[in-house]
Amino acid sequence: MSSTPSTAVLALVGAGPRATGLLERIAANAPELWDGDRELRIHLVDPHPPGPGRIWRREQSPLLRMNSMAEDVTMFTDESSTIDGPVRPGPSLAEWASQFSGGGPRHAPYVEPADADVLAELRTLSGTDFATRRAQSAYLGWVFRRALADLPPSVTVEWHDTTATAVTGPPDGPQHVHLADRSTPLTADLVVLAQGHIGSTPAADHQAHAAFARRHGRFHLPPEFSSDADLAGLRPGEHVVLRGLGLAFIDLMVLLTEGRGGTYRTEADGTLTYFPSGREPVLHVGSRRGVPYHAKTRYRLQGPQPPLPRHFGPEAVDALLAEGRPLDLRRDVWPLMAKEIGYGHYHELFHAHPGRTALPWPDFVAAYDRLDWYDDEMAALVATAVPDPADRLGFEALDHPLDGLAFPTPDAFQDHLRDHIAQDVIRRESPEFSADLGAFLALLSVYGQLPRLVASGRLTARTVADDLDGWWHGFFSFLASGPPGFRLRQLLALSRAGVVHFLGAGIRIGTDETTGTFTATSPSIPRHTVHATALIEAYLPGPSLARSEDPLLRGLYQEGALAEEVIADPTHTHRSGLLTVSPTDGHLIDPAFGGPHPRRIALGAPTNSRAVAAFARPRTNAPAFRQNDAVARALLRALSATEAEAAIPPVDGQPLRV
Repeated sequence: MSSTPSTAVLALVGAGPRATGLLERIAANAPELWDGDRELRIHLVDPHPPGPGRIWRREQSPLLRMNSMAEDVTMFTDESSTIDGPVRPGPSLAEWASQFSGGGPRHAPYVEPADADVLAELRTLSGTDFATRRAQSAYLGWVFRRALADLPPSVTVEWHDTTATAVTGPPDGPQHVHLADRSTPLTADLVVLAQGHIGSTPAADHQAHAAFARRHGRFHLPPEFSSDADLAGLRPGEHVVLRGLGLAFIDLMVLLTEGRGGTYRTEADGTLTYFPSGREPVLHVGSRRGVPYHAKTRYRLQGPQPPLPRHFGPEAVDALLAEGRPLDLRRDVWPLMAKEIGYGHYHELFHAHPGRTALPWPDFVAAYDRLDWYDDEMAALVATAVPDPADRLGFEALDHPLDGLAFPTPDAFQDHLRDHIAQDVIRRESPEFSADLGAFLALLSVYGQLPRLVASGRLTARTVADDLDGWWHGFFSFLASGPPGFRLRQLLALSRAGVVHFLGAGIRIGTDETTGTFTATSPSIPRHTVHATALIEAYLPGPSLARSEDPLLRGLYQEGALAEEVIADPTHTHRSGLLTVSPTDGHLIDPAFGGPHPRRIALGAPTNSRAVAAFARPRTNAPAFRQNDAVARALLRALSATEAEAAIPPVDGQPLRV
């Protein structure tokens, strides 16, 4: 037997932000867990550039922007991170950008972006700016290069700019990752799937609308990533119904207006006026709520950081699990979540704006802590302590702002919704309302506690389907993941210019065979029907293993080599479309093997871990960072214990150097 240890090989499918975060954690943990005398070869497989990957690649419209301020975007652990591995702080997007204007220290490896427009943006980027996606692409590329630089000399990385089409191999032997552009597969000891957000072929209801469009020569776009959507078929002046008012809609709005040559002018009173190019279609937009997502806050806390978690932290989750019974999210968990979010809101209100409160903070919080969120006494406490209803937090009114409202004419509804949007922008951009940011931070804390509760399997099938993946996901996005305020000011300008028309809440889409048009109606404007020659589903595709556009995942699913998450109880069965992984270390549950596959791991968006966000706001103990660290440590330990029976042959890739 040779005294030279065999080379360990890890194949990482996907090279975007999630894979980059894992690579950073491998580099951070390698000094403790990897024998520097043994070589570790890491293969990255992705047709898109390492770091940004597909979603954040540079090759997309320069008009598209992030929906987080530059100071709120980081890829690095910090003092808030509850991880076993070492904390290795790094710059946020804003801190990294400041080096190019001389406003901050240089961050190695220092390379100025080759794109002159991106470099110019970075030189003027402030912490409260919303950067272009191209700027974020440059940041992610740098994070990737830094992770490479931090790896020990015994760990090498090769990038294969192609698509992984399949993975084969027994649970107790080497795995073979098959590539689209060559016949020889990669052979690895372990495989990690980190493809990120993945598209899917249209579901049945979208197929029916597509068939209608083909029959009548109309335009139809199923759920799609906006930057990938082919919008060339939409004609100038064509009437288009868009279902969805979230971030995908905002991107489509930009691409179909400013992206077609329209321009904005800022008036003396600060409002925007839109000047059409004449190439825009006419957009009729609506959704279940009928209003766009709340604008992102563009201010910092005015008071001290709220000490979170307080009412929905690990102890609260422990107490719920100790009850040993099935849990309903809305009945058993949401009151604690709501109280936590309320605590963040009122902590900021009382500390930053005491003139708008009528009780001393110690008196208020002592009563608040002992009351349940939906107690009558809680409502009385808040009414007494917070005189102005505009300063109180009411989730039901926030969630459904158009409930019970009906308007006699489309014009009356346009006026109402414009006022609603304008007031939201004012609230989210004025530090006077910084209590909203306190609520937002508590919302992030709540989000970080949910994965353990979900992994326990204690939530009922119905509540996972309707409340967690349904209501909660939508409510969280509506409150916490909206567009920058300037996008909503643009939306108002487009509405005043007649380019955008609001349809209302609870929109229903139909088809009219006689006219060959799509129809849209809403109870917000009774007896009003819009006819359009195009329909766009303005939201992202939902998860589906059966319809996944990723050939590797789709193939494993068809072979029965991975399991879709299915949650069943006596009254309900929920198929989430997500890939089932073990809750602690992300190993694929392989039905053919009968349990977790020891050599296959999956992370991120396609999995039922629901730790989706690959980057995060600093000092929020991000779930994805915790998962990346745990998986990196498990990988290094497993690879250290793996001795290949025969040497794994090298495969040509692109060796990556800093």
